[in-house]
Amino acid sequence: MFNWYHEVTHEERKTFWGCFGGWALDALDVQMLGLIIPAVIVAFGITKTQAGLISSVTLFSGAFGGWFLGAYSDRIGRVKALQITILWFSIFTFLSAFAQNYWQFIVLKAIQGFGFGGEWAAGSVLLAEIIRSEHRGKAMSATQSAWSVGWGAAVLLYAASFSLFSPEIAWRVMLAVGLLPALLIVYVRRHIKEPRMAELAKEKLAKEPGIHLLDIFNRKTLRVTIIGGFMGMGAHGGYAVLSTWLATFLKTERHLSVLGTSGYLAVMIFAFWCGYITVGYMLDKFGRRPTVTVYAVLCTASVIVYTLIPLTNYEMLFMGFPLGFFAAGIPGSMGALFSELFPTGMRGNGVGFCYNFGRILSAVFPAVVGYIAGLTSLGTSIGIMAVVGYGVVVLSVLALPETKGKKFEIEALG
Repeated sequence: MFNWYHEVTHEERKTFWGCFGGWALDALDVQMLGLIIPAVIVAFGITKTQAGLISSVTLFSGAFGGWFLGAYSDRIGRVKALQITILWFSIFTFLSAFAQNYWQFIVLKAIQGFGFGGEWAAGSVLLAEIIRSEHRGKAMSATQSAWSVGWGAAVLLYAASFSLFSPEIAWRVMLAVGLLPALLIVYVRRHIKEPRMAELAKEKLAKEPGIHLLDIFNRKTLRVTIIGGFMGMGAHGGYAVLSTWLATFLKTERHLSVLGTSGYLAVMIFAFWCGYITVGYMLDKFGRRPTVTVYAVLCTASVIVYTLIPLTNYEMLFMGFPLGFFAAGIPGSMGALFSELFPTGMRGNGVGFCYNFGRILSAVFPAVVGYIAGLTSLGTSIGIMAVVGYGVVVLSVLALPETKGKKFEIEALG
């Protein structure tokens, strides 16, 4: 299954591991929020709608950070941008552990979001430009699988923290540990080189001062920019609903303990990892459009069964695998697909926009779930909004061109 890894160069492998580590540690920081929401609700005396707003504000801020820092990476280089973003989100995750009230917490999470939004844009474009085209789908989906590693680490940290400390302290301990990702900068500085095509693009863009965020809306790329943005919205919206509210759903409506919730999430996290690894082979063998379509349709069906149909706890444990497996295929595809839609000189800008414009619009999804949950059950509201998100993914990807096997030309600088 991992034959591609032995066929790439030493430089490609080092870049892969640097991006893998960055994404895993990004996931560790981000996934903490969904796990600590019940404790935060109690600590600050807030409603579910206000709790959902924390996630929405973080996503909204991450969207602008991802677009801006993605475009910035076209000018300062992918590697330098990756270092800046890792340091940024690590520091502000740590500081959020010391928030004394709801408004302090939400402001710190918003600032943190600006940094983690940029990490994916810089890292995914860096890897896309280093890895050869025949292995791009597999390498980038394998990198996306690092999200499962970070998510798993967050769940383990959750179980340990809430077992060793009282809830009012445990959630702060978890966030304080979020400073650790900053150590990855040492590896990035020592072992990862800037792609040659990005260096040439940077030299060309240096003659044009300023960051031209709107360049991706020119006549040649306008269509893919807009459609890619809506695909990002659907993917992020569906995933944000699950990642923000699933742990709360298991605890409050299924009445599972901390360790019980962790067990159910462990099944889904393992399924996420399997889904990420598998989708890469599907992308490189069958193409981007058919692969994303199949995964989105099957993910929608899994969400409906998991949240809207009465299941026993054992049936829910079983269904956690297909839900996680198919949900992973959509974000696992976006890095390769979005990178192949834009020329080198605006690749960071384009990828940053498509991925993060989706974050802007998807930021309302968790808050809407909290609102609908006040009118019906939390499970029903999760199911409704997840189906909306993944339905948009299907419509969007069918409107995009097939980019399987596309080669990046050094001279194609936009």
